[in-house]
Amino acid sequence: MSSELNPIVLRFVEHVGNTTQSFGAGRVIGQIYAYLYFSQSPKNLGDMQQALGISKGSASTGVRQLEQWGAVRKVWVKGDRKDYYQAVDWFGQILKKAIADTVGKKLTSYTSLLTEIETELASVKDDGGDGEFIKSRLKHLREFQTKTKKLWDDPIVQGILK
Repeated sequence: MSSELNPIVLRFVEHVGNTTQSFGAGRVIGQIYAYLYFSQSPKNLGDMQQALGISKGSASTGVRQLEQWGAVRKVWVKGDRKDYYQAVDWFGQILKKAIADTVGKKLTSYTSLLTEIETELASVKDDGGDGEFIKSRLKHLREFQTKTKKLWDDPIVQGILK
């Protein structure tokens, strides 16, 4: 991280990065958003790379994800052909889109994983080991996953996230 960042901004950059990482969205995404939010002027990928000590690829990937969530927008800077970005401060809308994106992907991933494991387990001959225990745990997980998916697909929940 650049020592040129204001110490207060640096604290926010670190904290928001830790928060997004803990939610599974990635540390860099939070750092970029906090950096742009506390920047008075638009920043390009090179600015982000230098200030945050990240690769250009990480900066590019992070910005694309933030654009998808509506958290940043591309702006034009007179006399420069580079892409510049500014943070958007519609926190509720950003959070809704981020939750819809990350939770939706996780639910799909876990559904696929459970299906694969159940198929694999069904083809394995039970040798009296822990197969029945594993099957009972998987059944319990599948029940929870089904309830969670039903809740997630509920029109009221989806309406809140739009």
